[in-house]
Amino acid sequence: MASKTSRTSKTPAYKCAECGWSTVKWVGRCGECQAWGTVEEAGVTVARTTAATTVLEPARRIAEVDGTTAAFLPTGVDELDRVLGGGLVPGAVILLAGEPGVGKSTLLLDVAAKFARTGQDVLYVTGEESAAQVKLRAERIDAVAHSLYLSAETDLGQALGQVEKLEPKLLIVDSVQTLSSADVEGSAGGVSQVREVAASIIAAAKRRGMTTLLVGHVTKDGSIAGPRLLEHLVDVVCQFEGERHSRLRLLRAVKNRYGATDDVGCFDLNEAGIEGLADPSGLFVSRTREPVSGTCITVTMEGRRPLLAEVQSLLAESASSQPRRATSGLDSSRVAMLLAVLQQRAGCILHKDDSYVATVGGVKLSEPATDLAVALAVASAKARKALPQRLIAFGEVGLAGEVRPVPGINQRILEAQRLGFTHAVVPASPNGPGPIPEGFSVREVAHLAEALELLIT
Repeated sequence: MASKTSRTSKTPAYKCAECGWSTVKWVGRCGECQAWGTVEEAGVTVARTTAATTVLEPARRIAEVDGTTAAFLPTGVDELDRVLGGGLVPGAVILLAGEPGVGKSTLLLDVAAKFARTGQDVLYVTGEESAAQVKLRAERIDAVAHSLYLSAETDLGQALGQVEKLEPKLLIVDSVQTLSSADVEGSAGGVSQVREVAASIIAAAKRRGMTTLLVGHVTKDGSIAGPRLLEHLVDVVCQFEGERHSRLRLLRAVKNRYGATDDVGCFDLNEAGIEGLADPSGLFVSRTREPVSGTCITVTMEGRRPLLAEVQSLLAESASSQPRRATSGLDSSRVAMLLAVLQQRAGCILHKDDSYVATVGGVKLSEPATDLAVALAVASAKARKALPQRLIAFGEVGLAGEVRPVPGINQRILEAQRLGFTHAVVPASPNGPGPIPEGFSVREVAHLAEALELLIT
């Protein structure tokens, strides 16, 4: 019979009660989260197990493992399924993080109702609102379902008791920072509490084959609150993003054990709830009857997904010796560089004008492929001449005025053609733009001056 031997020792240390940072001596301020007065003395237990125990379930050959038990289950929300790689996997634990008010609870309540309407039991544990408050939101967004159960709990034991009683196929916890265990010291949301809550819920999910969605809070810098261990324990980590004054919401997978992380889901958050946007380009492109100078349409890639966006520019004679440079939705330093390239490499005199460059719909464009569209919009505003209708432009512009190739040229062209555009200005590439759709014309340019010829012809 195998004997079990272990060695345990205690080492004096000091640990931050907020973030768990430890040090060998006391300091007044935490070196990790910079909080004052949170470092306290704590004993660090170091244990080492040296003996083997009886194997309860022998290892199996990988070819003998039944993979059908981990098949994807559609959520009913196509944009969420796109990001997850196909849907929910039984036993998977998904962490959804985002800023307050971005729509996390609304999205998950909609998912819970649609999943419950398939006949599966769903348990929604809310620690931030009462059951009546959740019911009011559910009625507003039409998310009331017979198999959807609500539980307003902040105690981990009570929440796990509800799981034992209902045996749901889907568990939603809103949020993981509001639950606490009576067996662990510290307040809810602390490092030790979040670690214990996450570990207990994950163990229950894996044992029961129960898909679990956890809502996570974020800090001021946008990172997920709590220990970094939380992101390692879960199977999928998703970020829900969006401007407070914009209806558009973007869902990205930061980590996904069951699929790729290079796709993005688009949602429209409105008074009636949240809706998936299969074609969100309409939010980023203005509708004008007549062509207007200073505008250019581009195609940007959000992961593997091409999205059309419009760049607008306005130039006005400056009344001061230092012209104003204002941007919205674009990187200000990148726009300033493009203005300098236009002036020095393309002969577009801009040093006496105030320049205003913005995107439509509040979308943020950070991809270098939008450089050419920004440059064409500014040059169009300077010449007071509109670009040809149904034209798109994309490409990275260098300091020498060269237009560099970007990834996914053909994919961008196909998306523009699908939405009714007929012309494109693209970077010259050794391999060419790829197959061109019928009725679509492509103009390859190697220098910014070649692209500006559109304003002359």
